[in-house]
Amino acid sequence: MSEMLLVLLAGAVAGTLNSIGGGGTFVALPALVAVGMSPVTANASSTIALVPGSLAGAWVYRRELTPVGTTSTTALTAVSALGGGLGAGLLLALPATSFDAAVPWLLAFATVVLAFGRRVSQALNTALGRTGGMSSRTVLIGQFVLAVYGGYFGGAVGILMLAPWSIGLGLDTAVGNPTRIVQTAAIYLSATALFLVASDALNSPLLLTGMLAGAVAGGLAGAHVARRLPARLLRGVILTTAVSMTVLYFVSRCPPLDFKFT
Repeated sequence: MSEMLLVLLAGAVAGTLNSIGGGGTFVALPALVAVGMSPVTANASSTIALVPGSLAGAWVYRRELTPVGTTSTTALTAVSALGGGLGAGLLLALPATSFDAAVPWLLAFATVVLAFGRRVSQALNTALGRTGGMSSRTVLIGQFVLAVYGGYFGGAVGILMLAPWSIGLGLDTAVGNPTRIVQTAAIYLSATALFLVASDALNSPLLLTGMLAGAVAGGLAGAHVARRLPARLLRGVILTTAVSMTVLYFVSRCPPLDFKFT
């Protein structure tokens, strides 16, 4: 019962975070590992569990989607689904050690870009004398790379997604949030299709169901809350989430200090 309660609460928090600013994987994954799942199975299970919550959030935002520059939402979603499926395949086929070592640095980069992206973008546009931004091809290539990452690991893929949109196109974080949620849902849905067939996630159906139920409730609640937050406050929530996850991830990778007294 205590394990189910932990997984249910973790799912609710993860679903809420994904709807508001991203980062649900950093709550769901440790919770599943804590109740006995292997890291790879926990990663697959957390992705599966977060899909309904992401879809629920996407449904709430369905009328508020904004194109990313000149790139249509349809093209962006297709690339997200393709990359998510490929990333899921890499998770099941390759060791995670090398890529996992790069995750903290990716998060740190994304956090810095989110904090200063709009100002940097404006400064670059002024210095270079241009008013445009990234081309549609560049946006799609970048989205494909991030989708592969999202299918492989998933942690903070939404935050990483907003970073190039901010610095490359000057897209406001709050305005781009609905599109981020839809693209995250496409990545998770594509990865889930493979995980359900090829991973061990279904070996723990009760834990998976508990986290799934919590994530749906959190996804719906978080999406409604995010729609009512002022743009500045929403950016603050997303940046706070990004900074917290980056610091915690670096700390979790540091070996414990070994003090010796003489």
